[in-house]
Order: sequence, then C-alpha cells, then structure tokens
Amino acid sequence: MLDLYFAPTPNGWKITIMLEECELPYNLIPVNLGAGDQFKPDFLKISPNNRMPALVDHETDISVFESGAILEYLAETTGRFMPADLDGKYRVRQWLYWQVGGLGPMAGQVSHFVNYAPGGKEDHEYSHTRYKNEYDRLFAVMQRSLSNNAYLAGEYSIADMAAWPWIVPYKRFEQDMDAYPDVRRWFDAIKNRPAVRKAMDVGKALRRPPGEMSEEQRKMMFGQTGASVLKNP
Repeated sequence: MLDLYFAPTPNGWKITIMLEECELPYNLIPVNLGAGDQFKPDFLKISPNNRMPALVDHETDISVFESGAILEYLAETTGRFMPADLDGKYRVRQWLYWQVGGLGPMAGQVSHFVNYAPGGKEDHEYSHTRYKNEYDRLFAVMQRSLSNNAYLAGEYSIADMAAWPWIVPYKRFEQDMDAYPDVRRWFDAIKNRPAVRKAMDVGKALRRPPGEMSEEQRKMMFGQTGASVLKNP
C-alpha cells in the first residue's frame, strides 16, 4: 500500500494522475499547509524540504519526496509510462526535468503574484510581467515539440503527467492558449483521459479559492527562512 502526503496543488495532482493511470491503491493523507502540518517532525522525516507531495511505499519500506522523483519511482516500480530503452528513457527524463526546473517554478511565481502578493498588480508590475512572459515562452517551447509529437516525449508518459497540471490554471494566468494550437490539442487529449479526470477530483474538498488565507497562514506559507527551518527538529 502507498501513502500519499498530499496538498491540492499541481505537484500533488501529477502524482494522483500517475496513481490513477496505474490503478494503484493508495491512502491520501492531507497536509494542511496553513496549519503548519508540513513542519511536524514525523513529516520532516519523510520530506525534509517540508513540501508536498511525499510518498511512502509500505511494500518496499521506501519513502520518496519531490514530485519528479516520485514519478520516476512509480514508473520504475510499475514498468509503466517510462520507456525501457536508453534513448526513450532520456527523452522522458529531459522533459520531466524541464517541468521540474522550469515550467513548475515559473508557473508558481506567476501564481504567487496573481493570487497572493500583497497590493495590486501595479505594485508588482515588473515581477508580474517577468514571470508571465516566461510562462508564455515555455508554452512556445511545448508548441515547438508538440507540433511534431503527440506528447512531449513522443508517447504519453510521466513527462506529460508532470507538465499538464501546471497548464490547467492558464486562464487565471491570462495565458493565450489559442496562440499554441498543438498545446491546446495535447491539453485537451490529456484532460479527456478518465484517469486524469478522476485524479483531478482528488482532494476537491481541501481546495480553497486562490489567495484566500489569513495573515497567520500567509506567514506560515511565505515567511519561512533558513532560521525557521533550523528551528524544527
């Protein structure tokens, strides 16, 4: 049995997509970020970066944190959604790491300045424009690849599962999907997969409107420093 420590975010949903695609049984363990669950000692033993998702495989007694590593672990243990040949494996891995190092962080910064940064858009015009432009640039990178491939690495894989949830909020980020027709085709094809629809419903009751949080929750989410990390056991 698998335990998935989860918060309703794109990084959480890309793991539920893989679990649902593989029809793996799992226990969902919600982690309340605003309440500080991520700093509890038992959770830090599993995820020392105090972030979700994290996975515990009770069959192998292995725990994994970081969403990209979790996807690779599940692909390796199930033998699914990752090619066996060296060339195919690294086609998938390079797009997986592209998401982990690029698309996710850039979309996350767009989300922060759209949904959470105090003050209005005019107070953060440079930051807002900077990250929106980079999010748009990454759409173009996808468009260029998807104009020649059905999916990012050729066949449907963990690379697509990783990237897709970060495209879901494109309307809120004021991103023009119509400018990228092959991204739209890819997005709609994945959206219509039954496992993906089921996976995106996971944690629905845990969701809250973007930006809705108390000052204490805001401090918990965005006020952490090196000193605050070292205060935790």
